[in-house]
Amino acid sequence: MAIHPIEFRYGSSEMRGVFEETARLQKLLDVEAALARAHGEVGNIPAQDARIISEAASTDKVKVARVKEIEAKTRHDIMAVVKALTEVCGRSGKYIHLGATSYDIVDTANALQFKDALGIVESDLLEIEGEFLRLAEEKINLVAVGRTHGQHAVPITYGLKFALWAREVRRNITRLNEGKKRFYTGKMSGAVGSQASFGEKGPAIQAIVMDDLGLVPAMVSNQVVQRDSYAELLSLLAIICASMEKFSKEVRNLMRTEIAEVSEGYDESSQVGSSTMPHKRNPITAEKVCGLARVVRANLSVALENVALEHERDLTNSSAERAIIGESFILTDEILKSTKSIFKNLVFHPENIKRNLELSRGLNLAEAVMIKLVDRGLGRQDAHELLRRLSVKAVSEDTGLEDVLLQDSDVTGLLSPDEIRDALRPENYIGTAVYQVREVLKRSKAERG
Repeated sequence: MAIHPIEFRYGSSEMRGVFEETARLQKLLDVEAALARAHGEVGNIPAQDARIISEAASTDKVKVARVKEIEAKTRHDIMAVVKALTEVCGRSGKYIHLGATSYDIVDTANALQFKDALGIVESDLLEIEGEFLRLAEEKINLVAVGRTHGQHAVPITYGLKFALWAREVRRNITRLNEGKKRFYTGKMSGAVGSQASFGEKGPAIQAIVMDDLGLVPAMVSNQVVQRDSYAELLSLLAIICASMEKFSKEVRNLMRTEIAEVSEGYDESSQVGSSTMPHKRNPITAEKVCGLARVVRANLSVALENVALEHERDLTNSSAERAIIGESFILTDEILKSTKSIFKNLVFHPENIKRNLELSRGLNLAEAVMIKLVDRGLGRQDAHELLRRLSVKAVSEDTGLEDVLLQDSDVTGLLSPDEIRDALRPENYIGTAVYQVREVLKRSKAERG
């Protein structure tokens, strides 16, 4: 019976498949096979025995059930794998796991899993970047109210918002690619890192195994690959999820009844928003992203605790990593695919965008008027104080900024009524927003190839 939601609710079958038991066993067997081939290549064992071990190192022959049966007696997971593989290798079995410590196998298998899992993450990030670039281009001229501190600020464009997010996704892709040389690291260094069990051929064996598996050999290690790189990996996932939470939180806020500028896609034929309020259309996908991101961030704190292992290592990281690594990847996968769905199906409400833009009756364009007054020779500080005072007056009299400006001789002495109205048109005060979006589109197209 399934217990954890990642078994039945979260994550794609593709990502869950990277971490399920049979797939994990196959990675461990892949490492054992590569080790046998390396021993064969350097002449430590007969080539024929290396071939037999390689051919047997498959979950078609070594079953999860048998490994578990052995582990129940040995109480050691890797020795259970070694014994189960030995059983199907006949006389060649005596060469299995030669010179290796358990974490030579475990950490190298981990790196193989990281490689598969990050490939999925990178693919999703590229798709999300593509969605943001599409939206940036489509909404390049869609003017909306900007908000700082939750209050109306000067206008922005939705195109600029999506361009900004596209570059954040690109930074996460860059972080991922820069980290591969650390995340994809394996080792064959024995019990304390000295390679004593491999003898003078230790460096060659490690190099051959990692080249065989497409991994990076650790330059130096103790019993484990150092956990700062694992903490970096979990940090990467946490940052990615924090970005997705940021984008999703913006959708949640813009979807509020009082704002209602965008909304998640909604299946009107069958979707239910609330068990008691039939009218509700809740931002459920965005809220799920924000909630699951908290779990991934929490797992990072565990990964950081795992960095400070004692001496050449202790076992405190082992149990924790069984929980946090697969869970973090699977929840990140769910978060990414949910984010992708939100923005592929995002609904815009132009009438509400326009309504909100006009809601403050010109007060959010006070800066634009201030700049025009400075251009006409008024000192910047004087112009700021003038607009501050007139803005307060507009609020206190419950009128628009235009009316107050047209009644003030200090303003009308420098600006004509048409110039005042022109300054209060939101579309006239978006600066270089369109240019910036075009530059992002150009740069991103080159980076995506």
